[in-house]
Amino acid sequence: MKRFLIAFFLFFTAYPVVWAASPRDVKAFDQIIAEMSEASSPIKRYQAWFPSDEKPGTIIVRASERRLYLILGDGWAMKYGIGVAREGFEWSGEFHVSMKRQWPDWTPPPEMIKRQPDLPKHMEGGPDNPLGARALYLGDTLYRIHGSNEPETIGQAVSSGCIRMANEDVIDLYNRVRVGTKVIIEP
Repeated sequence: MKRFLIAFFLFFTAYPVVWAASPRDVKAFDQIIAEMSEASSPIKRYQAWFPSDEKPGTIIVRASERRLYLILGDGWAMKYGIGVAREGFEWSGEFHVSMKRQWPDWTPPPEMIKRQPDLPKHMEGGPDNPLGARALYLGDTLYRIHGSNEPETIGQAVSSGCIRMANEDVIDLYNRVRVGTKVIIEP
């Protein structure tokens, strides 16, 4: 986290124009992600051998592995590191991406605010937002596959149920999938 904060400070010292960008300035915030390689995932994405009967474009989350696979076809998948639900918040099932958002706003549900009263009631999208750079909403649930402002948590079981990814990885995934994409969450 210290490296992230130092890089964040240095970036805004070097690029003050971005500091003045509005929270809705997607290109400016995406530039932050591109420039700040220090804030990248501790688990790099790569194309992996992953035979599956699922059609290309399907997302398979293997929570126990802390990995997300995007099926490419012919036995291959793009493999990403993820953060998953902490103990007591695990879930599984089959869903579809119902909505996609860039730099999404975050409104913690009442249950989360009850557990953590210091949380804001609402937070606009931007680099400090826990949902990160992109969000893929899963069906009519409160769960999402989303970016993170804490990339050091990738590979850990720390969330309240959402699947978190490093921002550069969720941007990559976001650009590869569409609304309606099948998502399989395995324990």
